[in-house]
Amino acid sequence: MTFNPVVFRAEILSSLDRHADVFGVPAGRHAVLRSQIANGDDIHSRRTFPGHVTTSAIVLDGKGARTLLIHHRSLARWLQPGGHYEPPETLPQSAMREAAEETGLEGLTLDSWHLSSGVPIDIDSHLIPARPEKDEPEHWHHDFRFIVRAEAASAPRPDLAEVQGAEWRPLDDLMAIAPQAVLNMRRLGLVLP
Repeated sequence: MTFNPVVFRAEILSSLDRHADVFGVPAGRHAVLRSQIANGDDIHSRRTFPGHVTTSAIVLDGKGARTLLIHHRSLARWLQPGGHYEPPETLPQSAMREAAEETGLEGLTLDSWHLSSGVPIDIDSHLIPARPEKDEPEHWHHDFRFIVRAEAASAPRPDLAEVQGAEWRPLDDLMAIAPQAVLNMRRLGLVLP
């Protein structure tokens, strides 16, 4: 499959617009990403600054009561599994790959809501600190977030080269990390209240 950056930017813009329609997102919330799209930036590349596309997976147990979080090595905090987009994947494929790589879980499935809506549960642009050792200035991660379901809250087998650990946590722990995603999931009835 051939990757086309122009087509990718158009797909990202369409995803932003559909997400805004579904969740009533204010026009300015994704101003940096929209500006990068308008400028023709290669937002698919992790070497593009001031920002680039990442994806993450909100891994839920079958009931939607618990979420699987990873302890991020370089940021030294608990987060949902995720990472840089890699062409020519789709955004959901990227999120699924990251979840499998970082948690070691098998049998992960994309939540059926995404299959019917074609919309991420959340899109969050956040600043990442500079990493001079990697020649990276402070920059934006434009994170497209997807709900992923795990079979019977199976035991994680994290790749310790990627993360420092993984564990099932109450859904409320995700509120401190990705509050808009939790609010959107609750609004749609995809998790326990």
